[in-house]
Amino acid sequence: MDALQVTARLAIHAGKLEEFKELAAQCMQLVRDHDSGTLQYDWFFNDSHTECVVRETYKDSRAVLEHIANLGPTLGAILSVCDGAFEVYGSPSDELVKATAGLAPRIYRPFQSI
Repeated sequence: MDALQVTARLAIHAGKLEEFKELAAQCMQLVRDHDSGTLQYDWFFNDSHTECVVRETYKDSRAVLEHIANLGPTLGAILSVCDGAFEVYGSPSDELVKATAGLAPRIYRPFQSI
């Protein structure tokens, strides 16, 4: 299983919603313009707009690394206006695990699938 799914759970800091939305729009544009292996990149707000969940699917670990590089400083900026928790589903490469260690993602490796 090369494809990876990622869930980012973002708790937006008080008073930072508009800045968050602007940065989220920048993230989306960067993905549209530069990512080659992103298969899904969907953002969802809760009813109060205090939390956002991003559902992501990538062709493989290399595509996730490309995505992170393409977001560049925008990723750091968005993480300065929210608290993030990240989950990775699949078999990430050792390189990806090392590159994302600072984000402390929870990794769920395959058990069963159809």
